[in-house]
Amino acid sequence: MKEASARIRINKLLEASGWRFFSDSNGPANIQLEPSIAIHSQDLDALGNDFEKTKKGYIDFLLLNDKGFPFIILEAKAENKNPLVGKEQARKYARSQNCRFVILSNGNLHYFWDLERGNLYIITTFPSPDSVSGYQKVTPNPQRLVEEAVGSDYIVLTQRPAYQAEAGWKHEAERSAYIQANKLRFLRPYQLNAIHQLQAAVKDGKDRFLFEMATGTGKTLTAAAVVKLFLRTGNARRVIFLVDRLELEDQAKKAFAALLSADSKTVIYKENRDDWRRAEIVVTTVQSLLFNNKYQRLFSPTDFDLVISDEAHRSIGGNARAVFDYFVGYKLGLTATPRDYLRRFDNGNSSTRDPREAERRLLLDTYRTFGCESGQPTFRYSLLDGVKDGYLINPTVVDARTEVTTQLLSEEGFIVSFTDDTGENQRESFQQREFEKRFFSKATNQLFCKTFLENALRDPISGEIGKSIVFSVSQNHAAKLTEIFNQMADRMFPGKYQSDFAVQVTSSVPDAQQFTTNFANNNLLGSGNFIPGYKTSKARLCVTVGMMTTGYDCTDVLNLGLFRPIFSPTDFIQIKGRGTRKHGFLDQLFDGSWQFKCPPPRPPYAVSHHCRDRSRAGAGQRQPRADRTHGEEDSGHPRPGVGRGQRDYERGPRHGRGI
Repeated sequence: MKEASARIRINKLLEASGWRFFSDSNGPANIQLEPSIAIHSQDLDALGNDFEKTKKGYIDFLLLNDKGFPFIILEAKAENKNPLVGKEQARKYARSQNCRFVILSNGNLHYFWDLERGNLYIITTFPSPDSVSGYQKVTPNPQRLVEEAVGSDYIVLTQRPAYQAEAGWKHEAERSAYIQANKLRFLRPYQLNAIHQLQAAVKDGKDRFLFEMATGTGKTLTAAAVVKLFLRTGNARRVIFLVDRLELEDQAKKAFAALLSADSKTVIYKENRDDWRRAEIVVTTVQSLLFNNKYQRLFSPTDFDLVISDEAHRSIGGNARAVFDYFVGYKLGLTATPRDYLRRFDNGNSSTRDPREAERRLLLDTYRTFGCESGQPTFRYSLLDGVKDGYLINPTVVDARTEVTTQLLSEEGFIVSFTDDTGENQRESFQQREFEKRFFSKATNQLFCKTFLENALRDPISGEIGKSIVFSVSQNHAAKLTEIFNQMADRMFPGKYQSDFAVQVTSSVPDAQQFTTNFANNNLLGSGNFIPGYKTSKARLCVTVGMMTTGYDCTDVLNLGLFRPIFSPTDFIQIKGRGTRKHGFLDQLFDGSWQFKCPPPRPPYAVSHHCRDRSRAGAGQRQPRADRTHGEEDSGHPRPGVGRGQRDYERGPRHGRGI
């Protein structure tokens, strides 16, 4: 076969997607050269391998639906011709045959064109008959999407359509408890703004959108509102939600089910199962689709009308871009990492191995992918916006650098002088990436742990060390730190923890994933260790490497420990986000009559100033502290340190909580 045999390539693409030139056991032929005229083998041979025997240098195939009527025009051209050359003549022919869809191909480059939507999409395989039949059931109506009324109760109207008529809602004194008991999720003003900005973008003819929202501001809730908007207005029949980590898959599925189950079915895609065909929302990891090219083998480009990419710069980076680009239709990206996060980074003096350079390029590419070349996303809501509006807490930073770590992070590194076996004096330099890999320092680890415990915020109810997450260099490092923390906790709180104060949560530990869930649910290794009626985890500190960085929701985490240098700005944003959410600690008291008292200070800790701040605030009022010592724009390598969040002790009704 010649390399430039466009016809043979196109024939194989058609057959691989379920189209048939001739009737067989799978069904009747569904490809014609002319209306109502069946194809014979000699007809195909007469075209030539590269359509060189045709008078026009191209041929129009008619692809038929299951009832035998034309519904796709395939204009096949020679390899040396641009498929777009015949765009207008293909449109005219499609209209004459009452076809809504056009495929333009030269055997190497293929375009799918929905005439009712207006934009052409590059595709890598041809859509299957069943996929296009399903796609045809959705008649795009951008105007209806633009005009759809979206209020703060947009999701609640799906969760509980008649909520306004119920007594629990009508009586203001009961409303807060009613909202909490029914887990109703009202959209916050900025989330509403995001939806309205998307509607405005659709009105302007755009089909790609990017939401840049700080961690803890409810990207999944906002995405759920977008999903409902597209499904409800008939602009999508099926949505795919792409994540880049297995644990986020289950988390997203549960969130969509809790928010939209009354209207839509949500499933996690599994191979060899057709559940996704009967669902409106499909959640999956990019890695699942990439494995053995499943996205090409098992899906058609038209199977999804809306593609949402969570943490877009991660889930569409590298090979994952192929999955994202494979599906046609609307595209929405979600990211917590601002494009200008690295604006102070001097890429002119960077090396190609500098991780900040790689991330800078990835961020820029992400914005281009979603049509935001100007650097302005469809919608932006930063950490500082959330702090200013009272929804987030800006962590304070405790600098825990030691002489050793400071030198490790320097250009020269940490210099060790020693005498070798031959009696010669030697000098060896250790760099930042070699800490706990080639260079080990027990004293440094002990100092890290001591500094952390001395500065950690206390739980405002029980007075014990607030729930914390520590990020270590490696699994071995995590094991060492866990042991040190438990030894120190045993001296600080004799007989209280029995080595349950700190827990290693890494992939080598059995049930580590369940540990993260139990920690969030406040029952890791027990609960209510200091006050039986107070639901808070007995284990106070999780030591991990990377398991709890992205998408982990535990709103009552008070302290974060960065016991390793963080080279990825994106990872730093994510890690910092574990401690920026607000939390109402009084909600975790089983006995509502228990009177809040400030726990007695235990040197060297003092929590009384927090009690004074909150005692002056009436019930339900917020007085957020926004000490800004580490803003979003920092661009250097973060220093080893202790991040400390602050939380509300009392909280009034809230119509939405970040997912």
